[in-house]
Amino acid sequence: MKNIVAIVGRPNVGKSTLFNRLIEKKSAITSEVSGTTRDRNYGECIWNNITFSIIDTGGFNEKIKNDKIKEEINKQIKISIDEANIVLFLVDCHDGITDVDKIFANVLRKDCSGKKIYVVANKADNKNFELISFEFMQFGFGEPIKIAAINGSGTGELLDIITSNFSKKGKRIENIQLPKFAIIGQPNVGKSSLLNVLIGEERTIVNNKSGTTRDSINTLYNLYGQKFILIDTAGIRKKSKKKEDIEFYSTLRSISAIEESDICIYLLDAQLGLEKQDLKLINLAVKRNCGVVLVVNKIDLITPEECKNLKKDISERLKNVNYIPIICVSVLKKKNIFKIIQKAVDVYKNKTTKISTPKLNNILLPIIEQRPPQGIHGKEIKIKYIIQLPTNNISLVFFCNFPEDIRENYKHSLEKEIRKNFNFEGNPIKLIFRKK
Repeated sequence: MKNIVAIVGRPNVGKSTLFNRLIEKKSAITSEVSGTTRDRNYGECIWNNITFSIIDTGGFNEKIKNDKIKEEINKQIKISIDEANIVLFLVDCHDGITDVDKIFANVLRKDCSGKKIYVVANKADNKNFELISFEFMQFGFGEPIKIAAINGSGTGELLDIITSNFSKKGKRIENIQLPKFAIIGQPNVGKSSLLNVLIGEERTIVNNKSGTTRDSINTLYNLYGQKFILIDTAGIRKKSKKKEDIEFYSTLRSISAIEESDICIYLLDAQLGLEKQDLKLINLAVKRNCGVVLVVNKIDLITPEECKNLKKDISERLKNVNYIPIICVSVLKKKNIFKIIQKAVDVYKNKTTKISTPKLNNILLPIIEQRPPQGIHGKEIKIKYIIQLPTNNISLVFFCNFPEDIRENYKHSLEKEIRKNFNFEGNPIKLIFRKK
């Protein structure tokens, strides 16, 4: 039996707060502004040695003015209910029963045939609100489970009830040992559309309005002989364009995804090209030792000649990180889509390649002897041998007599020689010089 739990309800009843409490980290954005979770977000919980997956959903709200957004959020909720075998219907003791709660209860009766539904009365933080919680029994889903998600009160009992439905450990949706590929970029460049095409379903809301993905969304993926986690992040805006705190926290979440990821799949809009903000974020990924694949999306909106010139311009502007591969695609037309993943897998394999010490020295030492580093004040610098550190990033250590005298231009020259002889495409290389 699949062990999947969906948290559903109207906006601002504390779904994301409960989600974060159960998975024991801040994965979904929480705010006093209703509707801050628009997509469904996946997490994992282990309780009593039983593992299960949790889905946090957008708030069901018939009063949303934007019909398109409302339709898409409600569709996401329906998909979440279909995926889950246990549904937590979250309500707010402070507000009591609302018209939206009544409408949504009817939706659950219709869509949750054969599924276990628990009414979870949140914000039952004193005796008065605990008594108020009993009015939710009129929905016909049994006695409400009283909790206060903000401080964790009652969540232990809730977890006991959830896990009582599972007879064995669930399959983990996420493995911390799996590589993570983050899909990043500025808003409205096609990140969520790309993820939806790759996984074959509409996991994230796609809309022309910038910022319709606010949380980072994780998906388990298996392709080209490699299992990995795909992370779709909220669009990253320039600081000057952040008009609300939620956009700010989305940006932090996306930057956090960069820092946690092994590979960054960076999307550009072909009509906008490479902007300063893109360069900053690509450089951030490089500084965090991420492999990078640059993807130019929406090439269906420009001519082949314009695409060729754009790619040339991008290559020139990436001269300091010219090892980053560039792929031109059209997510809308589904052109070259799987080349992205194939290249990302290749870049990850390059990142995890370990070169033996004899091979490193046999190839690089003769090159260094032909063009040795220039010493300061007549000093003769001799590089004796080289090793690759057993780290998750490409780090080469050069043992020599005067490591502090190695100049930056020589390091750049040496890196070029390394890349000519070893396939580290897409990955930064860290060169370390130590005293022998």
